[in-house]
Amino acid sequence: MKSAPTLLNARWILPMSEGSGLLEHHTVVVQGDRIHEILPSATALERYPTAERIDLGQHVLIPGLINAHTHSAMSLLRGVADDVPLMEWLTQHIWPLEKQWVSDDWVYQGSMLSACEALRGGVTYLNDMYFFPKATARAAIDSGIRAGVSINVIDFPTGYAANAGEYIARGLEAYEQYKGEALLDWTSAPHAPYTVSDETFVQLRELAERLDIQMHCHIHETQHEVDESLKQYGVRPLERLNKLGLLNERMMAVHMVHLNEAEIAMLARQRVHLVHNPNSNLKLASGICPVTALEAAGVNTVLGTDGAASNNRQDMFGEIRAAALLAKGSTCQATTVSARTALEMATIRAAKAMGRGDDLGSIEVGKLADLAAVSLDALECRPVYNPEAQLVYVAGREHVSDVWVGGRRVVKQREITTLDTQALLNRADQIVGQMKAGHAS
Repeated sequence: MKSAPTLLNARWILPMSEGSGLLEHHTVVVQGDRIHEILPSATALERYPTAERIDLGQHVLIPGLINAHTHSAMSLLRGVADDVPLMEWLTQHIWPLEKQWVSDDWVYQGSMLSACEALRGGVTYLNDMYFFPKATARAAIDSGIRAGVSINVIDFPTGYAANAGEYIARGLEAYEQYKGEALLDWTSAPHAPYTVSDETFVQLRELAERLDIQMHCHIHETQHEVDESLKQYGVRPLERLNKLGLLNERMMAVHMVHLNEAEIAMLARQRVHLVHNPNSNLKLASGICPVTALEAAGVNTVLGTDGAASNNRQDMFGEIRAAALLAKGSTCQATTVSARTALEMATIRAAKAMGRGDDLGSIEVGKLADLAAVSLDALECRPVYNPEAQLVYVAGREHVSDVWVGGRRVVKQREITTLDTQALLNRADQIVGQMKAGHAS
């Protein structure tokens, strides 16, 4: 028996499908977990007179945003080490804290916190990279968000695993337990060229091919990383990974701040997806990704927030705006990275990078009903000349009112519907209190 349809009536709909334009006074008909029809609101009301109807008023209905790179559990480290460069941040602050505190429950609680932050900001998909993937998977299922869960590997011991073989074994165990879950995808996730050996990279490449999943790796994040690779391997990191057979349409290369022309051409030729993290790269003083050159070459560039310990906001509206403005300011070209392009980076392009372009990333009949409603009725969002540009240059995550994941209303008028957020905050406060006490001692 088919489920009853729900009508989502909006002042504007921005489908984000290829060649689509803005729709006014239209309705998205959701049936089950899919988009059943998109039609003028007057027609929808005639065709479905008894259906549940949600009138969104002066809202833009958009595809749920996709955060293509984050470390969800690290919301518990938000603000723990600010105003320091990347390697100092990692080696003197983050890695020691992780070694002492990270556990299955810690990752679950931090991931739940991030899921709520994401959903309230119109994000319906988090592509995660972190330890204890079973905890990440449970958090996604319990909160109702989609997640790319990682088989994450780093070539030194942590509180999670002792060596590459153990990281892979534990990741595969999580994959076997949760494969087939509707809300979950999986990635093979070597941490970075400076923390992963050639042998491990090849193992993870073969794993991705065998499981038919994407890869996810920090690459060319800092100039120091590039310089050290030249000293140790005699080549830049991308050339090393290319020789190992990793640069292809499976690879989601994260950060990619320091690139030359030949590398940009290679990325385009080999169909590598690039995940731009503008605000994290700015905060850690890593540099600015050359997005305009990447666009000119035809590289599929998408957006991520990075984790809350380095950003510190997991705010995709902030990343969309920063991506557009940084590209313009760094090249003195006002026409580069238009509002439309910036929105594509967080929707349809990101879905393609995750290997999910057929059922996510745009509002189209037959696709999954992952949707976000953004109010442009607030004083600071008025007047509205161009709703598409208004989403990029004016609106923020605080203007997201309602969110659906697979047709399920997970945010209703700014409130998470899937869990008790106060209980979640109380538990997070408990954990942080223990960390502060332990750190002080």
